[in-house]
Amino acid sequence: MSRTSESAVVLEDAAPKRKAVKVAKPAKTTKPKAAVAEVPTSSVATVVRVPRRRSNRRSEQTIENILAATEQVVLESGADRVSILDVCNTASVSRGTFYRYFASQDELLDAFSRHKRERFHVSLVEATAGFDDPDERFDAVIKYLANYLEHGKARRLLVVAPEYALTFFKRIFHDSVVRFQDVLGIVFDAWDERMGIKIDRELVCELLIRYVLSEQLVPGDADRKALPRRIGRMVEGLALGASTRARR
Repeated sequence: MSRTSESAVVLEDAAPKRKAVKVAKPAKTTKPKAAVAEVPTSSVATVVRVPRRRSNRRSEQTIENILAATEQVVLESGADRVSILDVCNTASVSRGTFYRYFASQDELLDAFSRHKRERFHVSLVEATAGFDDPDERFDAVIKYLANYLEHGKARRLLVVAPEYALTFFKRIFHDSVVRFQDVLGIVFDAWDERMGIKIDRELVCELLIRYVLSEQLVPGDADRKALPRRIGRMVEGLALGASTRARR
């Protein structure tokens, strides 16, 4: 046999072996990949996300109902006598639903306190958001505080749950000093420019909050309609006093 024919025999014998190896390798890798690629990712995302958004809205509404019921129960019975069963009945939720969001009475009262503080500040922002003129913004803040003193429930809370109310006042005081500085920022900028001084913004905000809290603790006998004017005079007097000291 010639060398040429021998080489042909060798190639013929080797070809099936290489072909068998090539067929075996794709069989192990391509099938799982094809199975994963057949699942459309967009449909999976849609199925998961839509129920979650609905669930969040439902949960938020349930929490709002529980906190509103808590306020009603506290104002009727006091914080020391808050019954989880009463809260559930008032909010029309089961005890199982309640414990899904709150582990205990203390956790509920802490959440209620945070909720009331946040609502106070959110309402302040909403009441002043449309006023870009500094003087109008300041008037809007004073009117908001006067309305809060006239229609707010803090004084009732002080009567039925004094210890809880005092703790609430202490917490809201520090939060409010910071929040009021943000809301009154354009007002303070205008005052600084008019009087040529730097107003002590923290001090002015402390004055506003202390006045509101003092009206809760020891209500004045003056006509409520005069309250905005009284607060305005106090703050203006403080600002003018600072201006006079700065010129000396």
